[in-house]
This record gives sequence, structure tokens and C-alpha cells, in this order.
Amino acid sequence: MISKAKKIGLSEMNILRKAQVFYREELAGSLVETTEGYIFQYDLEFLKKNITISISLPPREEPYKSKELFSFFKGLLPEGWYLNIVSATQKVDSQDSFGVLISTASSDTIGAVTIRSEETNNE
Repeated sequence: MISKAKKIGLSEMNILRKAQVFYREELAGSLVETTEGYIFQYDLEFLKKNITISISLPPREEPYKSKELFSFFKGLLPEGWYLNIVSATQKVDSQDSFGVLISTASSDTIGAVTIRSEETNNE
């Protein structure tokens, strides 16, 4: 099976971490942290439904790229005292936005989107 990273043209060495993005428990796309920034790409099957996960990320085949974590995903992060509690209990640096995201947004989020960590193979 071809990894999503290869679909978006990344070499495995550039990938730091990967996550799957779900919309109402259905795979909607992938979120990848690289040495250059972040990439979000919709899953091709999900695109056929023409559903958007965020107004700032309308459906398209081309990957979205950003030097910083996309605003939509930042909006899923805890803040303030709750971030401090989550950081301590999950043993994740509070400044590690991607780490906090994958450790907190896997269930029970405010909206219909959840994020689940995907193992990387940097062999």
C-alpha cells in the first residue's frame, strides 16, 4: 500500500509525524508534520462527498501546505490552565502543538473532527 506521504510527494526522511483526520468517524485526510512545516491533504474517497472539514480548508485534491500548524487545527488545541493540565498528564510539551493535538483531539472534540496519530516508518 502506498503511504499518504508518497501521494503528496514527500520523502520519508522529511516526515516527523503523521496523523489521520476524521470527520464523524470517517477518514477525511491526513495531517503531516515535516521539517519544512505542515501538510494537510484530503483523502480521495472523502473528496468525492464534497464535504469540507473547515471553511479555511475547502475540498481539493492538492495538498495544503503551511509553515505553521493550520489555524483550524490550532483551534482544536486546549489553552491556558487546561493546556497545562493536559501537558502534564499526557507528558507533552505545551509548546509542541502537533503533539498536543494528537494527544487531545482523538475523541470528544467540540466539532465533528478528530485527529489520530499515525505511526511513521523512517527506515
